Amino acid sequence: MNDLLTLPWQRTDDSSPIAARMAAATAREIIEGRHEPGDLLIEADLAEAHKASRTPAREAMLQLERWRLVRLVPKKGALVTTVTGKERRDLLAVRSMFEIDAVQTLADGGDLTALAADLSTLLGEQKTALDAGDPLGFASADYAFHARLIRSGDNAIVTEMLTTMGPRLARLTYQVAIEAPHTLDTLLTEHETLTDRAEAGDAEGFARLVRDHIESSHFPQSR
Repeated sequence: MNDLLTLPWQRTDDSSPIAARMAAATAREIIEGRHEPGDLLIEADLAEAHKASRTPAREAMLQLERWRLVRLVPKKGALVTTVTGKERRDLLAVRSMFEIDAVQTLADGGDLTALAADLSTLLGEQKTALDAGDPLGFASADYAFHARLIRSGDNAIVTEMLTTMGPRLARLTYQVAIEAPHTLDTLLTEHETLTDRAEAGDAEGFARLVRDHIESSHFPQSR
């Protein structure tokens, strides 16, 4: 899969720098709830867990802060952040804005067929994860689906911002998968409809569906 559609733990391996591996592994643990909001992560503990020195552990902590998964506390460590209702709404509002703009740009003269083909592949990955009861796999494929939509706008600055936002967006979807697994079939169906609207170049219909999709999947209590 294209690295721009993947999350940190999907694009690191044994050849990656140790700091990158430490940050990616810890990000995954935070998203899966193995480090809960408010937990204090200690640099020395992180270094010991990965059989590394304090220097890459410090670099990993800084990367986790850039992803907004932790908040550094001087001379203490890093506190795992809490996903507030405002952060959830703000993140999803930005994601939808990027998607709507990308589809509008593509509708004005882009390769809609290639986009639809890629989205269909990613839908298949989501379905496989759903059938396997794999919430992290579902969240990862969900991120890739939305990232592919956004990248179709070919905006380098937006792509850079999306890479930083990726782990937090995945955390939102993972929480939905854990807390409301009964909604995932509907979420997948809505993704299929979004794909149809994007392929048709229906930017207005796509925008309307994106907003409804966010409300139904992440804020069902407000409907």
